[in-house]
Amino acid sequence: MAWLHTWAGLLVGWVLFAVFLTGTAAYLRPEISYWMRPELALSRPGPENAAVAVAAMQAMAPDSPSWFITLPNERETVTRVFWRDPKAQGRRFRDAVLDADTGQPVAARETLGGDFFYVFHFQLHYVGVLWGRWIVSICTMFMLVAIVSGIITHRRIFADFFTFRPGKGQRSWLDGHNVCSVLALPYHLMITYTGLVLFMLMVMPWGIDRAYPGQRAAFNTEAFGNAPPRQRAGTPAPLAAVTPLMEEARQRWQGGRVGRVIVQNPGDAHATIQLIRAESERLSYNQQSLTFDGTTGALIHDSGDSGAAAEVRGVMYGLHIGRFAGPLLRGLFLLSGLAGTAMVATGCILWATKQRQQAARRGAAGFGTRLVEHLNIAAIAGLPLAMAAFFWANRVLPQGLAQRGAWEAHVFFIAWGLCLLHPLLRRGRRAWVEQFAAGALGFALLPVLNALFTTQHLPATLARGDWVRVWFDLGLLGCGALLGLLAWKVARHRPSAPLPRPAAVLALRSLAEAAP
Repeated sequence: MAWLHTWAGLLVGWVLFAVFLTGTAAYLRPEISYWMRPELALSRPGPENAAVAVAAMQAMAPDSPSWFITLPNERETVTRVFWRDPKAQGRRFRDAVLDADTGQPVAARETLGGDFFYVFHFQLHYVGVLWGRWIVSICTMFMLVAIVSGIITHRRIFADFFTFRPGKGQRSWLDGHNVCSVLALPYHLMITYTGLVLFMLMVMPWGIDRAYPGQRAAFNTEAFGNAPPRQRAGTPAPLAAVTPLMEEARQRWQGGRVGRVIVQNPGDAHATIQLIRAESERLSYNQQSLTFDGTTGALIHDSGDSGAAAEVRGVMYGLHIGRFAGPLLRGLFLLSGLAGTAMVATGCILWATKQRQQAARRGAAGFGTRLVEHLNIAAIAGLPLAMAAFFWANRVLPQGLAQRGAWEAHVFFIAWGLCLLHPLLRRGRRAWVEQFAAGALGFALLPVLNALFTTQHLPATLARGDWVRVWFDLGLLGCGALLGLLAWKVARHRPSAPLPRPAAVLALRSLAEAAP
């Protein structure tokens, strides 16, 4: 079990570190997107937002076969719309950000926002969607094996939670690894297992294919309560008013709020309007929705409650993404995610430290040890620096740049790639210190950069009471302070002397050297 724990964690440790850190950042997905669009004004959600958005879509995309509208909430201040464009060549989907009060498109800069970290943590980047999801799924299975085998291996797991001995070399790294592991052990088990459950329909599809051969839509209807799609009638008809439907949904859900609106076949006699309950109001991620006839406003489908198996999956899905959580619980999720990130990082460093001590006895470190040490620097110290570069790109890149959002991601990976090359020039502790220090400087200067390039700087947002941007700027300063502390600690660290070799080994070596 000790062997299994070591290698299951080490072989995919760098991918897991990136997945954990970007997944933790994804808990702040709306806040990141809001900060990265400084052109957006602070607004409050209201009951009229849906009617305003539908009217805007009737003007913007009257010929589209479907509209997808995400309404503003307490964490997101704008209306986001997405639609299919039948006249477009190549990419047939369009999206826009609308002012929640007026429905007018907001001339905000093109950016990936928090969606970049959210998508990266489960399907990576620059690889195909399926390839990325398969890689993350396999790494997640390794993570589950590492956690379970670690629990079995560590007999004093809870006693050692209260033990931390700094300045003791390998012992200190092991203590840190144990504390980070046990501190949020229920969270680590939950987030890893539910991460596998999210992709179970992809990695284990055989049961569905057997029970519903070639009928995946029928499976979705039975399992998740989705309404069967309606074909276009080809007869023009006006769309029913959405405000009375919103009120009916509120009454049926005992005061529940609508989070999304999906309109199929708008302007057609077979149009439908689907109202989906806000995700923040339910633990389960399974959609609770009402589908109305788009011309008469009559209710034609109520998703109701899913079956037991589907609801179990929905609860696991909801636990994983944490959108039901309020500010306090979301803060605990963030701390637990950071503890998981530190758990993976200390595990990788612990292996390298142990191997380096063994190499000191042999006289030289092998290629595998040097490779792990190199990758540890690039992954653990380099990823935060790359994240800071991503935020810098959002402020520095010209707003008229073609594919500006994609270039934000390019800057992220260019910076990360330089962090991979940097240890070739500056080895060992110097590489750690310089990358941590560069990351600290990158985060600490972001509020200054924000003041130079936008009007949404910290004093201005404080004066307006825009607390999302205020706390985000303070969080950036906190990240810079944490990375600066790590750089200072590593710079002050003095590695312990190599462990002495046994006298018998030294005597045999002396005899061998003296032999003719």
